[in-house]
Amino acid sequence: MMSISTMRRQFGLAALAFAIALPATAAVDVSGYKFDDTTKVAGKELTLNGAGMRTKFVVKVYAAGLYVPEKKKTAADILKQDGPRRITLQMARDVSSEDFGKAFMDGLNDNVDKAEKQKIVAQIGKFGEMFAGVNGLKKGDVLHIDWIPGSGTVCELNGKKLVENVPDIAFYNALLRIWLGDKPVDRSLKPALLGDAK
Repeated sequence: MMSISTMRRQFGLAALAFAIALPATAAVDVSGYKFDDTTKVAGKELTLNGAGMRTKFVVKVYAAGLYVPEKKKTAADILKQDGPRRITLQMARDVSSEDFGKAFMDGLNDNVDKAEKQKIVAQIGKFGEMFAGVNGLKKGDVLHIDWIPGSGTVCELNGKKLVENVPDIAFYNALLRIWLGDKPVDRSLKPALLGDAK
């Protein structure tokens, strides 16, 4: 008959082998919205820099996760990284296309100066057309906003491409500043995306 200690050891080895065989699971849970440790964009593996919840008057709007080639703690370091980047929004409530578009424009206006905005005005207009073509965002929807070098800013809603690629890195960095700029859309979300959430 097998001893208790032998059984425990064999059970422990079996559990370890089972755990090793499992695929990587979600690394971060933000109020029930899960973000994997890594993701692939344009064939490159990106790492989750941080994730958090966007709230407005205590109402949860969306969970956001920022993926980058290498984890960084400052917005400046995130913005100057080479390679693909991704911000993923998982909707926590329904939002009309008008409200979502207005929130983007407000975020840009708060964090991009007039001279810089003049340089990307065409891209802003192109991006704005995307909101006109979407019949609002629903709870559970997933929006990816990717930067792909050599291609541009690519947006996908639930796996469907929303807008033609916007080629200017200055435009993508302007978008990122909605969450990472000096006047972020949510002051508690910014540190979470930078990996500093308490």
